[in-house]
Amino acid sequence: MRTGDVFASAFGAASGNPLRTFLLTLAMAIGVAAVVVLTALGDGARRYVVREFTSLGSNLVIVLPGRTATGGVNPASAITSTPRDLTIDDALAVARAPSALRVAPVVVGTSEMSVGSRLRDTLVVGTTAEFLHIRRFTLGQGRFLPVEDWDRGSPVMVIGAKLRAELFGAEPSLGQFVRIGERRFRVIGVLAASGSGLGMNTDELAIVPAALAQQMFNTNTLFRILVEARGRSAIEAAKRQTTAILKERHGGEEDVTVITQDAVLATFDRLLGTLTLGVAGIAAISLAVAGILVMNVMLVSVTQRRAEIGLMKALGGSGATIRRLFLVEAGLLSMAGALGGFALGHVGAWVIRYLYPTLPAYPPDWAVLAALGTALVTGVLFGVMPARRAAALDPVLALARR
Repeated sequence: MRTGDVFASAFGAASGNPLRTFLLTLAMAIGVAAVVVLTALGDGARRYVVREFTSLGSNLVIVLPGRTATGGVNPASAITSTPRDLTIDDALAVARAPSALRVAPVVVGTSEMSVGSRLRDTLVVGTTAEFLHIRRFTLGQGRFLPVEDWDRGSPVMVIGAKLRAELFGAEPSLGQFVRIGERRFRVIGVLAASGSGLGMNTDELAIVPAALAQQMFNTNTLFRILVEARGRSAIEAAKRQTTAILKERHGGEEDVTVITQDAVLATFDRLLGTLTLGVAGIAAISLAVAGILVMNVMLVSVTQRRAEIGLMKALGGSGATIRRLFLVEAGLLSMAGALGGFALGHVGAWVIRYLYPTLPAYPPDWAVLAALGTALVTGVLFGVMPARRAAALDPVLALARR
């Protein structure tokens, strides 16, 4: 039998029972769609985290108060009790490191901000002029904090775009005075709208000089020290030099945690990549279930088509031809299900992106190809047993329906 006739006969057999064909293709489509959607979620989360950490700046070395044995970050890092806290003098010392291009001390706290009768709680960040370049912020209006002595600061402030809109509305904000607690600050700049990232909405920030923030929150401790290395090749050197400087200043005790942006990114990338593979494997189980369903239905089909098979063998059809017919039919059903699942999975990924615009939920190419290939291979493999059973039928017994 010619190849074209084999495909035509297999297609006719599949379309002859539309309900059975629909259920088979649906089972396979659900398996493929599950792989596509879940890997889109996993890879989207990985891309989101990488993008957010990259937006913090480039070539970053971050100094945290407290020593963590793993060198990582945990929620307790912000409140760790250490023998010696990070101070502005520590940040000044780190700024003299040969591999450090820029250094910015960071103080963080919340306070009530008021303009006239308008009040709201605001996240206040105390820092220096270098913070703008390290964090790659963009100014929408005015200017950033002035370059001045880190131990004192002018009563000036830079605010986020959303904060400006809530406090000033349509009125101009530059040059206006804002009260935070018992202190008055003059607004000298407004950050361009950028949205939230890693739990911090920059559009709602109020940025003031670090020394004034310490006075406001009655603390000498820094929340972080951000160090920008002179280049990607200088990151490890900046980490070593920062650690050595702070260890010397802290009486020979290494009581801070120094991490690099690349190390954090690599850790998250590895964890989320493994998670994506895991959910893809779980979703692929449904493809195996679909393959078993293909086998069961094809076995039933062999029983239902005994007379047809007996007639073909009586007319000279070989066992190999019968096997090809059933294998091609299984392959066509699997291909239809795979293509349907491919389309359904992309629709599901689009729905996720529509509901969560910040999450780049695009299925990776390897996952799509693996899902399609697994669906086809599974369908054909599970079609081997029914095909062999059909080929082994005796034509006389098949025609006699015994």
